[in-house]
Amino acid sequence: LMGYKLIETIEVGSGGAASIEFTGIPQDGVDLVLVMSLRSANSDLNDLGYLQINNITSSTYSYMALTGTGSGVSGAGYTAENIYFGRVTASTSTANTFGSSEIYFSNYTSSSDKSISSDSVQEKNATASQQQITAGKFPTTNPITSLKIYLLTASNYVQNSTASLYKITAD
Repeated sequence: LMGYKLIETIEVGSGGAASIEFTGIPQDGVDLVLVMSLRSANSDLNDLGYLQINNITSSTYSYMALTGTGSGVSGAGYTAENIYFGRVTASTSTANTFGSSEIYFSNYTSSSDKSISSDSVQEKNATASQQQITAGKFPTTNPITSLKIYLLTASNYVQNSTASLYKITAD
């Protein structure tokens, strides 16, 4: 019987935060799930949310992304230093709305490549809201011990943005 167990929830406080980071991730689970409700302080509707694992910044991520814009769909493959998991709701979007994202990490303690998948959606009252699904891998024999999310524009996540990290257990 598999079960979700909360590791930690981080809520951004007054003034915002440039990143949200989980460290010291326990190594007693099977998979990890990162569930986020995010809004950027930046007005750019194309601000991207990025993920970094274990503070590694070398070009090791390979992934595919499929994006829907409300008026079309596009897909692309990437090899990059960090994986982008989707567009984040901008400060100019509908007031007090936050986008939703979830990232799933398979076999995070194993000595084989880590499979990663994400599902993300911007929130705004417009046709051009963007949805994205991403699938990729992080080639490392090391377990995942830390996760960091940040914005491409180096802007802040606004107050009340939240991220919750869960481990999936086999008990």
